[in-house]
Order: sequence, then structure tokens, then C-alpha cells
Amino acid sequence: MSTREELQVPRAEFRSYYGRPILKEPTWKVPDVPLYFFLGGMAGASATMAALADLTGQEGLARTGRYAAAFGSTASVAALVHDLHRPTRFLNMLRVFKPTSPLSVGSWILAPFSGTAAAAAVSTVTGVLPAWGRAAGLASGVLGPALSTYTAVLLTDTAIPAWHEYHRELPFVFAGSALASGAGAALVAAPPAELAPARRMAVLGAGIELAAATRIERTGGIVGEPYRTGRPRRLMAAGRILTGVGAGLALAGRRSRLVSDRNSRLLSAAAGVSLLAGGVCTRFGVFYAGRASAADPKYVVMPQRDRVAARSDGAAEGTATAKTGGATGPGSPPR
Repeated sequence: MSTREELQVPRAEFRSYYGRPILKEPTWKVPDVPLYFFLGGMAGASATMAALADLTGQEGLARTGRYAAAFGSTASVAALVHDLHRPTRFLNMLRVFKPTSPLSVGSWILAPFSGTAAAAAVSTVTGVLPAWGRAAGLASGVLGPALSTYTAVLLTDTAIPAWHEYHRELPFVFAGSALASGAGAALVAAPPAELAPARRMAVLGAGIELAAATRIERTGGIVGEPYRTGRPRRLMAAGRILTGVGAGLALAGRRSRLVSDRNSRLLSAAAGVSLLAGGVCTRFGVFYAGRASAADPKYVVMPQRDRVAARSDGAAEGTATAKTGGATGPGSPPR
């Protein structure tokens, strides 16, 4: 049969048994789990920012970061417990420590972080045991980067195509979003005179998040399709716009001769709100993209076919090379 005749034969359609999805969709609740991702990321970045501000003598920024870290981690645990239905289920995850399980490692990051962040905030409010409060703030700051990114590792460790395929990019999306969100909280509530580090943090986080999210949407092939269609596309687009606007307003809000103190404060607050809203949209967009990829069998079957075809082509090329004696080009002598 000629090649032309073979191309005229339609390929068999992929189907799942009884039309059911090949993968089970995530059973995590909305909005509990996406908010858990967002709040944890914001809390982790805020704690690290607070620790650095404390070491550099910026007391107002450190105080704001501690409050944001305590609120974010507490609300994050509450959202997780609500999704699990019973608090004991969260406590059961702390019975063992499995380094090979992102969920187990994440539980052991979240639990001490929440405790130290809360202790630092309480000490700051009451003035009781300031040395211990500062030590707790530094401890939560050390754990902050891990808290901000472990949820991305948790997602990419699943079989959900739109998450697993981007195990390299999603941690950067979550890390950048966490930095932007932590900076957003500071821009809303920290003293205007100490906002310079938060502005730099906002621009850095926005750049990392937008670069990684753009790479997912533009180079993902069919597995990246859920990010480019439907609700995930709208949420991811809103996240990009809000994050970009927030970073721009953060730069515009710098105190200078061209911007009055009052206008600078308003611009900073608007930047903070925009960055926080962008972080929420990004986390929801990633979550819904994963759900969409699990619901449609083509996102499971077609990448598998492509990998099988690539291995077959590689094997055929290796066989051909062996038959020709390993010649590397025209005129190459046999080995």
C-alpha cells in the first residue's frame, strides 16, 4: 500500500470505556483548595519578607509581614481542614513523615510554619517575650519558601496531565505568584516609608510568574490546551493582567517629586489589591485547568501516543544506524 493510500485511512478515535474519563477528577473542593494554595503562598512569602525586614531594622514592614503570615497560614489551615471535613484528618497526616510524599512533607512544613508565624504575630501584638517572638518570626521566614512552593510539587506529583506535564514550570508560577501576593499584602498595610523592598519584591515575583505562565500556555502542545480554553484561560488571563497592573502601579507609587505622599499611598494600596487578586486568579486557573485535563481522555491518550511514537522512531533510527555500521554521513568509513 502506498503512503498516499495510508494517509487516506482515518485514524481510530480514542475512547474510554462507556465514555467515562480515564482519570478520576480531583475531588478537592472549590474554593477551599485553590484558596489554600493562594493563602499558603502569600503567607510563606510574607514571613520571609518579615524576617529580612527584621534583620534590616524595618520594623513596620516586619510587623505587617508577620501579621500577613499568621493570617494566611491560619486561614490556609482552616481551608484545608474544611476540605478534609474533620480536623483529625489533618492531624493524622502528622503521624508519620514520608520524604517521598509531597503531601506528608507539606504537612510537616505547614504545621510548624503556622505555629511559629502565629507565635511571632502574638508576640508582636502583645509585646510579650519579644526575643522568642523574633526567633519564631525568623523560623517561619526560613520555612516560607518551602511553604510557597510545595503545593506546586504536590500538584505535579499527580497523574493529572495539565499539572504533571509542567513539573518544571508550575513551581516557578507558584513561587512568583507567592512573592507578588506577599508584596501585595505589604503594599496595602505597611508604612509608606518602608515599601521599597515590597515594590522590588512585587516586580520580581510578577516577572517570574508571568514568564513561567506564558511558557506553559505557549509551548504546551495539546496538554497545554486546558490553559488556553474556557474558564482556565479567562482566569489565567485575568491573573496576568492583574499581576502586571499591580507591578506597574507598585513602580508608579514610588515616592518622588512627581507623586505626592497621598497619591503614592493610594497607588501602593491599589497595587497591593491588584497583586492579591492576580494571585487568586492564577491559583484558580491552574486548579481548573487540571480538572479539565482529567475530564477529557484526549489529554491522557494523545501524549502517550506521542511518547510511544517517539520511542519507536528512536528505536528505528538506532536499528538503521546499526545496519549501516554506525556511519555518520556520506563518505564516512565503516567502523
